[in-house]
Amino acid sequence: MDRADFYYELPAGLIAQAPLEERSASRLLVLREEAVEDAAFTDLIDFLQPSDLLVFNDTRVLPARLFGRKSSGGRVELLLERIAGEHSARVQIRASRSPRPGTEISLPGGASLAVEHRRDSMFDVRFDRPVAPYLDRYGEVPLPPYIDRAAVAADRDRYQTVYAQAPGAVAAPTAGLHFDRELLDALERKGVGQAYLTLHVGAGTFAPVRERRIEDHELHAEWLRVPASLCERIESVKAAGGRVVAVGTTTVRALETAALAGRLAPFEGESQLFIYPGFRFRVVDALVTNFHLPESSLLMLVAAFAGHGRIMRAYRHAVEQRYRFFSYGDAMFVTRSAAPPPNSAGGSLTRRADPSSVR
Repeated sequence: MDRADFYYELPAGLIAQAPLEERSASRLLVLREEAVEDAAFTDLIDFLQPSDLLVFNDTRVLPARLFGRKSSGGRVELLLERIAGEHSARVQIRASRSPRPGTEISLPGGASLAVEHRRDSMFDVRFDRPVAPYLDRYGEVPLPPYIDRAAVAADRDRYQTVYAQAPGAVAAPTAGLHFDRELLDALERKGVGQAYLTLHVGAGTFAPVRERRIEDHELHAEWLRVPASLCERIESVKAAGGRVVAVGTTTVRALETAALAGRLAPFEGESQLFIYPGFRFRVVDALVTNFHLPESSLLMLVAAFAGHGRIMRAYRHAVEQRYRFFSYGDAMFVTRSAAPPPNSAGGSLTRRADPSSVR
């Protein structure tokens, strides 16, 4: 398919710049079969059954943005991609000139780091002190590039799900931002199951698809963990006729990575799985997701799940009805379109050597 097949017109005024006062106060566009329905996010409970299982991504966003200076005095912005060790990390660096290996960068609080290696658009760096506690004290919330303002203290809470547990992400799994404790408790009282996995969202989630043919695009790698207990629970839900409802595209990517061998199995490691139309879904039956950027890999995943024409029509409806878009915006509830034939070619997988190494 062509990248332009995933373009839609979006007025800048529909890009949400801040969260609503209450997490669950967002709108919900419901897409079942060909019907599009406008609802409130709290209405989600009406579209779920006690036999269903909601699967959440419990990653926790790190305060991953730092500002520093090179010895020459040049200003530097760093965005953490991942913590690689107690003192080491992989980062994106924005500066007037890209630093060379050996460059020292001064940081707030008297800290410093040294650039060790360059890896494509990333840099391996070594801090002079433990990375995680330093970020907790001096790092800023890494708001997405389409939010045209500086992060404020309130973002530390609101750009984080209420169930976040495992530190490691540099971007929020934003579909989960709509859930507050009251809604989670109401879902539990109805009998809707809740379970968790972990996928640490990387900065590459905002990288554009540059190739015209989307099949030529190589997606960034992200670390994930799907535990054995979750696999067993999903198997029980499926056997009882229930649905697996993924909260967010990151949850979809994690579950479908863990099922690439043909059936769901425990998995821990990195994945570069790129899901686009034609992909054969093996686990997820329904999806709660935010609205995604035009021509983005996340929109391609949702189009693979819901059907390309169906999802693009729904997006046009959302624009016409002035839904709020992207991370702090509104949400969708989508049921899966009919499965593609077994020989469909959608989705790309560079390599799978063993269950702990997916690319």
